[in-house]
Amino acid sequence: MRAIVAEFGDSIELRWKSFLLRPQPEPGRDLEKFRRYTESWRRAAAEEPEAAFRVWQGDEGPPSHSVPPHLVAKAAASLGRDAFERVHEALLRAYFAENRDISSAATLRAIWLGAGLDARELARAADPALLRQVAEEHGQALELGVGGVPAVQIEGVDAAITGAHPVELYRRWIRKRLES
Repeated sequence: MRAIVAEFGDSIELRWKSFLLRPQPEPGRDLEKFRRYTESWRRAAAEEPEAAFRVWQGDEGPPSHSVPPHLVAKAAASLGRDAFERVHEALLRAYFAENRDISSAATLRAIWLGAGLDARELARAADPALLRQVAEEHGQALELGVGGVPAVQIEGVDAAITGAHPVELYRRWIRKRLES
C-alpha cells in the first residue's frame, strides 16, 4: 500500500480498520499446522516485492488471537498518526518477517517501546472503547463480505478487494474511482 499512497498522494486517504482473522483466543494452536499455513505467504511476497514475508520459523508459537495487536494499534492511533504508523509497521514486521507472537503481552510491549512510545501510554490499549471500536470495524468488514486480509475498500463503494493482489489491481480500481 506504500506504493499506492506514494503514487496518489493527497488524492487518497488511507485509513486502517480492524478485521480479526482470529477473533477468539485459541491458546496452544498447532505450530506445524500454522507453519504449513504460512507457506501461502510466499505468493504474497512475490506479488508485493516491498513487503517482508517469511514462512514461520523457530519455536515461538503463532498468535492465539487477533484482538491484542488491534487494541495496541488503536491505542497508538489515539496518540497520533505518526505513533500509529510506527506501531502498525512494527506489528506487521514482527508477525510476517520476524515470526513473533503478536498476541503476547511481552511482544506487544516490546513493539510499543521499540516505536519510541511512553510505556505508561500502553495502558490505553485496555480502554473498553477501543475494544468496541475494533468489534464495530470487524462487524462492518463482515457486512462487506470480507473474509481475509488485506481488505481494501474505497469510500462510497459497497465492496472490498480481499487478499493479497498485485499493486496494479489497486491502482486501476483507484484510478477508475477518481475519474468517476
